[in-house]
Amino acid sequence: MRFRKLVLCLTCSVTLAGMVSEAAMARTMTTAPVVGNDPVHPVVVPYPAPQMAQGQLQAAIARAKVSDKPVLLDFGGNWSPDCWALSGVLAIPAVSAWIAQNFEVVVINISRHNTNMGIGENYGVEITAVPSVLIVSPEGKLLNTGTVAALSNASKMTPQAVVDQLAAWGKLN
Repeated sequence: MRFRKLVLCLTCSVTLAGMVSEAAMARTMTTAPVVGNDPVHPVVVPYPAPQMAQGQLQAAIARAKVSDKPVLLDFGGNWSPDCWALSGVLAIPAVSAWIAQNFEVVVINISRHNTNMGIGENYGVEITAVPSVLIVSPEGKLLNTGTVAALSNASKMTPQAVVDQLAAWGKLN
């Protein structure tokens, strides 16, 4: 009987240790950079050719499953000043390094709302403003439901406000 209790106790300890180590390994968001409120230099052609979106999305999802990072889908068009502004913030070295640590990124060119629209629809979102940002879990669940257009006025936002919004989304799970 004592041997059975000892084995049971050891089994519980090993199981508990495994659960603790899994919890310790869970992905946590790193601290967002402080970038201040100085104007950024807009990136005037931030979106690649529209036909690249599907391949880049599939690659990002595959990476996310390995890295356990959420996927950041940036929907926009090269004609939009708000998209230029968001891309300017994302190009700040401290921000781009932080984004790379915390997200798998896909930049999706929707032209003039006439291409790649089905990608948003796959997550239950109709893209009506640009930029629209979807944060998707590695399992494919939309995490920022209802706030995907929060950066659609990025040209009127401070760089810090953009980073703070991305940080808030990164904490969703």
